[in-house]
Amino acid sequence: MQLGNQVSFSGAITKLCMLLCLIITAGCSVGPNHQPIKTDVPSAWVGAVPSDKPESGLANWWTVFDDPVLVILVERAIRENLDLKLAEARIRQARAARGVAVAGLGPKVNAGTSYQQSLSSQGRPGLRTDSGGGDGAVYSQYQVGFDAAWELDIFGGTRRNVEAANADIQAAIEARRGVLVTLAAETAINYIDLRSFQQRLIIAQNHMKAQQKSAELTRRRFQSGFVSGLDTANADAQTATTAASIPLLEASARQSIYNLSLLIGQVPGNLITELSEPSFIPASVPRVPVGVPSDILRQRPDIRRAEAMARAATARIGVATAELYPKFTITGSAGFQNKDFNSWLDWVNRFWSFGPSVNWEVFNTGRTLSNIELRKALQEQSFIEYHQTVLNALREVENALISSSKEQERRSALSDAATANQKAVRLATQLYIQGQTDFLNVLQAQRSLYSSEDALVQNTRTMSTSLISLYKAVGGGWE
Repeated sequence: MQLGNQVSFSGAITKLCMLLCLIITAGCSVGPNHQPIKTDVPSAWVGAVPSDKPESGLANWWTVFDDPVLVILVERAIRENLDLKLAEARIRQARAARGVAVAGLGPKVNAGTSYQQSLSSQGRPGLRTDSGGGDGAVYSQYQVGFDAAWELDIFGGTRRNVEAANADIQAAIEARRGVLVTLAAETAINYIDLRSFQQRLIIAQNHMKAQQKSAELTRRRFQSGFVSGLDTANADAQTATTAASIPLLEASARQSIYNLSLLIGQVPGNLITELSEPSFIPASVPRVPVGVPSDILRQRPDIRRAEAMARAATARIGVATAELYPKFTITGSAGFQNKDFNSWLDWVNRFWSFGPSVNWEVFNTGRTLSNIELRKALQEQSFIEYHQTVLNALREVENALISSSKEQERRSALSDAATANQKAVRLATQLYIQGQTDFLNVLQAQRSLYSSEDALVQNTRTMSTSLISLYKAVGGGWE
């Protein structure tokens, strides 16, 4: 008899396995398959491309500025920046979510044991009691075993969910790469801003000293009766105006240090000693591997992330569509059950059950259909966001190209202006001392020189930041 039960159980298992093979073989994944998003990009850039043969690759473009401090700051930011650590935590979150989705493909098994004691009513029909009186019988029940259930992914809803989870992981990875691109660019720009403010501060201090000498000269000439008090007042006013710009430049330089501290995950004051010593603005020959417009579709993390999000949105249409179809589940249970503890685990007290079930939600007031339409609308939005991201990337590259090109042209004129203004200051000062011109010409020459030298520093800063913006626009800063 025991052998017959075992044969019966094995036969049921064999039949069920054959049924599973047939069902899984016929299974399919409902919903649309993701197709690469087609987008029109120009064949060439409108602006002039600086170079397609850089001295350094896109991954570590900041080394082309040949500034050791800048390299150290960027490397520290990559190690310690909190936004980057947050992005890495989101990758781990996405991978864990994929594990949850994959678990839906396998069976679920629950094991347990129980003990139950119950009193049955004496008035219950057909009840036999051992109490002999008016009380009902007391029963004990011991049970141990396991339950198993396996929902077959016949229509691919779970597989679509795994596909969406894979796309979410890719989107999280691309988001981290986007943080890397932005982090390197922001660190370099803030560092260049700092050096720019320091150089402008030096120029302002030097001009203030020169203007103080001019004011002292006018004061002596006034005391000697050669000029009126108007010259002295004008000289003092110009000196005070230049002095008033110094605190603003000092504040801006300090704020740049604070910004850099935040980027490397430090409190604001940690870099003051390290960066307070003035230094030149790092400059680089414009050698950026811009390539052709279609290259940014592969290089820019934000575009790659937008495509991954579109892939996830497409897969989730399949997840929603699978709810229209029946769910096939294989359930089973086995264990031992008896009222006597001493013979609880005897073979004759075993029980088992095994078989398929089908559950089909045939009416739910349109909830599933509405959810499918919702997912389609989200997919449409993801496609629009992808195209918008591509257009924005093209705009950023063109902006950086035109800015870099025009700043190069502007630098020559600014350099000539600074040289001419230096000569004008010397000549005006000599003529004023000789009494051949009034002090207004000296003031005008000094103002023009200060303005041209300050503009030249700002031009150097803009040229460097334009190159950084170009590196960022083409997706430089990650491998």
